Amino acid sequence: MRFQSVGQIKDISIARVMLVALRAHGFHPLDPVDGGLPGVPNLFGTQGVSIEVPEDEAEDAAVLLADLMKDMNDTHP
Repeated sequence: MRFQSVGQIKDISIARVMLVALRAHGFHPLDPVDGGLPGVPNLFGTQGVSIEVPEDEAEDAAVLLADLMKDMNDTHP
C-alpha cells in the first residue's frame, strides 16, 4: 500500500489530535515516528510532522485536515 502526505504540522500535539480526528472519520493515517526524546519537538527537521494516508484516501483526507486546521486556528489565536 502506498501512502501520500496530506499535510505538515509543526506542533506534535496538534498532529496527534489530527491523527485521532482522521481515524474517527474513517481514514487510516500512519503513526509518526517519534525521535525518542520526550519534550524535544522537531528533532530531525523543521518541517514538523508529515500526516500520511493511503493514496486512495489522500484527496478526502486533505480536505478534512485543512478544515480541521482552519477550525483550530479560528478558535485558538
